[in-house]
Amino acid sequence: MKKIISIILACALVLAVAAGCASQNAEKKDESATDGSPSEKTKITFVLDWTPNTNHTGLYVAQEKGYFEEAGLDIEIVQPPEDGAEMLVGSGKAQFGVSFQDSMLPAVAGDGKVPIEAVAALVQHNTSGIISLKGKGMNTPKGMEGKKYATWDLPIEKATLKTVVEADGGDFSKVELIPSTVTDEVSALQSGQVDAIWIFYGWAGVATEVAGLETDYFAFKDIDPVFDYYTPVVIGNTDWMRQNPEAAKAFLSALKKGYEFSIDNPDEAADILLKAAPELDSALVKASQKYLSKEYKADVARWGYMDPARWNAFYNWINENKLFDVEVPENTGFTNDYLE
Repeated sequence: MKKIISIILACALVLAVAAGCASQNAEKKDESATDGSPSEKTKITFVLDWTPNTNHTGLYVAQEKGYFEEAGLDIEIVQPPEDGAEMLVGSGKAQFGVSFQDSMLPAVAGDGKVPIEAVAALVQHNTSGIISLKGKGMNTPKGMEGKKYATWDLPIEKATLKTVVEADGGDFSKVELIPSTVTDEVSALQSGQVDAIWIFYGWAGVATEVAGLETDYFAFKDIDPVFDYYTPVVIGNTDWMRQNPEAAKAFLSALKKGYEFSIDNPDEAADILLKAAPELDSALVKASQKYLSKEYKADVARWGYMDPARWNAFYNWINENKLFDVEVPENTGFTNDYLE
């Protein structure tokens, strides 16, 4: 009888220990939902602004190097819909994406605004400007008089050009505006299809260098500092970030690691982008990556930081020129609160 009782007690002890372990495992599983362990990662959808390019390299590096996984995140990178990244992020179908301070304005102010805001600058300074064939007289804005410029016919675009041309003593009404159908800047300039094109030098400008095409170029920010606005930027869904602040911070921290790796290792970073997007031209990606590695952080110590004075200066310029249907308040559409 004593043996039987001993066996029963031993079994009960085993069952109690097993139940305790199961309880501990359950607690650990619950904790994993918040601590980012592999069993329960936070799912984030990130929408690009266009096809993959060197503006996005840090994103692909963070994915490839496991920085997102280490942060307890499961990242899906998707292409933008026709109505742009802003609408997908604003609807909550994506948590983060890529946009630009100028083009995101209708989504952050006025009747059509949606819950988005910029949370990090991918490139510290505006690297866009006007490119033309060397020797055609367009090394300064005034030289655009009498030349064909490929326009998207956007109010902010045309007001920007008008400002820089007139600041250089030119007459903007003498610039010939033709609808932009440019998909290859090198071919468009060589063929004479257009004389002047608005480009981002880190991609299209570098492409002309790779092609051996001699060009003239001026950057808008060098003509007027008000055009040193933030482009491109990471945008996030405001509601989601407020409900998930730690996940938002974890995402930007991992993304920061990706871009800082790209700064320090441009050649390897280029290889990672090419692995993710093998359709890209290798020589262009390598050269562009080298150029942008110096531009991601440029003159700031903190990756992604957006200077409120610079941000507000551009939207104030839009207000002064009445380029939007409502007055845009200062500090509209951006925050540094989630940056590491």
